[in-house]
Amino acid sequence: MDTYNPNKTVEPENWLALDEATRIELVHDFHIGLDHELTEDALSVHSSIHVIVENQLAMKVELIPETIAKLMRQGLNRHETIHAIGAIISADIFDVMNGVVEEFSPKKYRRKLEKITAKRWLKGQY
Repeated sequence: MDTYNPNKTVEPENWLALDEATRIELVHDFHIGLDHELTEDALSVHSSIHVIVENQLAMKVELIPETIAKLMRQGLNRHETIHAIGAIISADIFDVMNGVVEEFSPKKYRRKLEKITAKRWLKGQY
């Protein structure tokens, strides 16, 4: 695997065969070509969050494949679904880092995945 496109399904075996740094680099290289005004640091974080979601999808973490399928049925493209799930993960990481919660809660994460819809995501409610 030498390129990444978030709108195309990634073969789990090929994805997981790559080391983490290569995965991040592939996602970074995809996004560098887009017309976004992200600083290099922001792009690095963005790429890492993409990789977290793709890793969870490849490993079939509970509710991730179902949530991606649900959001795509509701009209989001695959890239947008990765962003929606990534936003949930980012918010949870932010809360841990800022002491809002002491540790990541898989139970709360699952509830948020169950609750997210394309409509809520597009309204910024996740």
